[in-house]
Amino acid sequence: MIRTVSAVFVLLTTSAVMAEEARQLDAHEHGVGQLDIAFEQGKIAMVLHAPGADIVGFEYAAQSSEDRAKVDAAVATLARPLDLFSLPASAGCSVVEASASLESEAAQDDHDQAAHKDEGHAHDHAEADHKEEDQSHAKEHGHEDHAEQAGHTEFHAEYLLECADPTQATLIAFGYFEAFANARELEVQVISERGASAFEVERDAPTLDLRSLF
Repeated sequence: MIRTVSAVFVLLTTSAVMAEEARQLDAHEHGVGQLDIAFEQGKIAMVLHAPGADIVGFEYAAQSSEDRAKVDAAVATLARPLDLFSLPASAGCSVVEASASLESEAAQDDHDQAAHKDEGHAHDHAEADHKEEDQSHAKEHGHEDHAEQAGHTEFHAEYLLECADPTQATLIAFGYFEAFANARELEVQVISERGASAFEVERDAPTLDLRSLF
């Protein structure tokens, strides 16, 4: 039976999953994304996080038809992992699963507010008064739209590859930087039988050499 991307990471290390759950959208840095790679028997799992500004050039919620088209195109591109992260042909890798989506800080805020809904009405009233003051201030200074749209968005993608010989996946070429002009760097964590290793891959040197892991 084919394991899912998440299951592969669980089998390799529980700490990677815990770190993923703890990661917050507002912790990201523009130009810098995160890529986790896990090797498990004949499979390679990848999880990518990238700021919205890196992928589509903006972080507000897409409202215009042009912005929505950019998001749709980005999701389609992110769903083609071997175009973004090319592996040697000798590894014989093919895509088993690939998914991509856009996440927003607003959705996370809604979840947090629901979780704390019963903590007390006094705090709710204070928050409401504060929000009303902020909105009034925004109107006075002509920033109402900006206030409503403020927040972070982040693209999330998960991939599962099946490889005839994953030990041949020693060099990864990052077409990711060609696809997304605003991306400058990916912080990469690789998990294998030898443990976890950290790398930084930059636009000026878009390759990752993993020969030391095999």
